[in-house]
Amino acid sequence: MGPVAHMNLARLLHPAGDPRVAEFVDAIAAVNAVAERSPGFIWRLTSPVSRTEASGTFEAIDAADPLIASSVSVWEDPDSLRHFVHKTLHGVFLRKRTAWFEVMQGPVYVIWPVAREAQPTMAEAKVKLADLAAKGPSAAVYDFKWLDAQRAGT
Repeated sequence: MGPVAHMNLARLLHPAGDPRVAEFVDAIAAVNAVAERSPGFIWRLTSPVSRTEASGTFEAIDAADPLIASSVSVWEDPDSLRHFVHKTLHGVFLRKRTAWFEVMQGPVYVIWPVAREAQPTMAEAKVKLADLAAKGPSAAVYDFKWLDAQRAGT
C-alpha cells in the first residue's frame, strides 16, 4: 500500500479554555510535534482554518461549532499512521479520549489512499468521512478494522 491521508474529529465536552479539557488542549502541540517526527509522516494540515484556543491549536471542522477538533495528515503508508496513532504519545491521549470528548455516532476517523504529494483540504476530508459513514468501508475510504480484515483475507 502507498501513501494515505487520515482525518479524525472529536467534539470537546467543554470549551478549549475550560480546565476540564486543559490536559488535552495543552498537549496538542506536543502530539503534533511527535507526528511530524514520526517515521512515515509526510504532511499535516496547518491552514488558516486552524484556531488557537487557550494554549493549544486544533483544526476547526465546523466554524459554527468551536468544540469540534480535527486533524488531517498524510503518511507514507497505513502502518506508519497506525504506529503514530496507537504507539506514541498520541495513543496515550487516544486512550483517555472519553475524559475530554463526547461519544459520537458514526465513524470519527477516515483513511484514504492519496498521492504522496497530496495535501487534502478539510472539505475533502469531510466528504471522505461522510462517504465512510454513508457507504461503509471500501478501498476508497476505510478504517483500521477494514484494513486489518483485508490483510487477513476476510
